[in-house]
Amino acid sequence: MVNTKLQSVQVRYPACLACEDVAVDSMGRVYGAAIDGRILRFTAENKEPEVLANTEGRPLGLDFDNAGNLYIADAIKGLLRLSPTQQLSTLSLESEGRPFKFVDDVEVGPDGKVYFSDASDRWGIHGYKFDLLEHRPLGRLLVFDPTTNQTTTLLDSVYFANGIAVAADSSFVLVNETSNYLTLRYQLMGPQQGKVDTFIQNLPAFPDGISRGSDGIFWLAMISPRNPRIDRFSTSPFMRKVIARLPTWLQPAPATHAGVLGIDSDGQVRYNFQDPNGKFSQISSVQEWNGNLYLGSLERAGVGILENFRQYGE
Repeated sequence: MVNTKLQSVQVRYPACLACEDVAVDSMGRVYGAAIDGRILRFTAENKEPEVLANTEGRPLGLDFDNAGNLYIADAIKGLLRLSPTQQLSTLSLESEGRPFKFVDDVEVGPDGKVYFSDASDRWGIHGYKFDLLEHRPLGRLLVFDPTTNQTTTLLDSVYFANGIAVAADSSFVLVNETSNYLTLRYQLMGPQQGKVDTFIQNLPAFPDGISRGSDGIFWLAMISPRNPRIDRFSTSPFMRKVIARLPTWLQPAPATHAGVLGIDSDGQVRYNFQDPNGKFSQISSVQEWNGNLYLGSLERAGVGILENFRQYGE
């Protein structure tokens, strides 16, 4: 059901230019992955940000480990790590002999391992629309072990592997299949270890980032509503290729309807926040901190903040 709860979003930190992902550290400082490659830190709303590093690529996903290292999923440069002393290092560029083409999101699990996605091993970030329209399983779910410096492919043949979130007990990891409007769950331990099932499906929009919040909730960013023209040709690869090769101005454009879902560990929607007018649109990531939601956007400047999200109910 459509609602307007996200119209209460406050847009702050305008210097964060198209920060697809944002992170908040233990001191409440906000970090952004800017479109020009800079990793920014904001200590106050009205102060200029600190530039901690420049990946010289396109950073998309951010997440901290317990030691204060900031892990970065960079679409072009691979899996990176920024130390507390601002030393930037490259951790992984391939898995099992297959180079990454589009490293998309990252989350450090409670087990200390770093889970991340490679959205497509054919199309890079500048060709993401081609991947979505061709609708082929070219993505991967991966894990990097900082103790061994080894990268392992957990799940192959994923349709545009995107957002990553790990359960609080490290029992499973979630990965979004953006072009299939669903989230997959990969079991990390127990009798079902190595098995994969569908966590939530038939979403009303393209899912992008996902993160673990409090009280067993996973926050899911809905970047753009489903497009009827694309859905109509879901079983016709030929027509999808035709659309992909149209001039940009003729291709389906992302809508401004903004949405965020809070989903429990059973895959049930507990929070549904929307804004049909898109005050802060194309939401690509959601991070919970201190009772507030911090939102990143693929296109918009600034960071969206929904304060005291629980006041809006489930």
